[in-house]
Amino acid sequence: MSSYQQNKTTDSQENFVSLMRGLGTRTVLYQQNVASSLGLYNHDFTSVDILRETGPITAGELSKKTGLATGSVTALVDRLEKIGYVRRQNDPSDRRRVIIVPEYETKEEMVNAYDPLHKAMIKLASSYTPEELELITQFLDKAGTVLEDQIQHLSSTKSNKSSS
Repeated sequence: MSSYQQNKTTDSQENFVSLMRGLGTRTVLYQQNVASSLGLYNHDFTSVDILRETGPITAGELSKKTGLATGSVTALVDRLEKIGYVRRQNDPSDRRRVIIVPEYETKEEMVNAYDPLHKAMIKLASSYTPEELELITQFLDKAGTVLEDQIQHLSSTKSNKSSS
């Protein structure tokens, strides 16, 4: 097979990428609707989701993951702490640092917001064999890594432009 044929994308691959972009768009819209239903700003809810994924992290780490300035993260954490979605905890290894600890998973409004999606996704997952589900899971993990890499690339490009 020539290198041209290896590098030429197929219609199936282009359709796949288009569907993935559409899924990403629907995910963002879903999160915006959940945030709105909970009375949260989008950045606040995105941070809640990041904490769900990472577990406790420092405000500096949250700033890097969200792209928000540290002052904005401080105000964001203040808002989330006020409604009981997070708490601040001193870092046992460095008392100067504060760790942001998620506290929202058992909150009734959060459970109610995500329960219908959770049930629908479990139903969807149950329509696949364990082998198919393993392949889909591997793909999603790799797709997440691709997105993280692209986020880092865009962040470094943005940083380079602002320092020129």
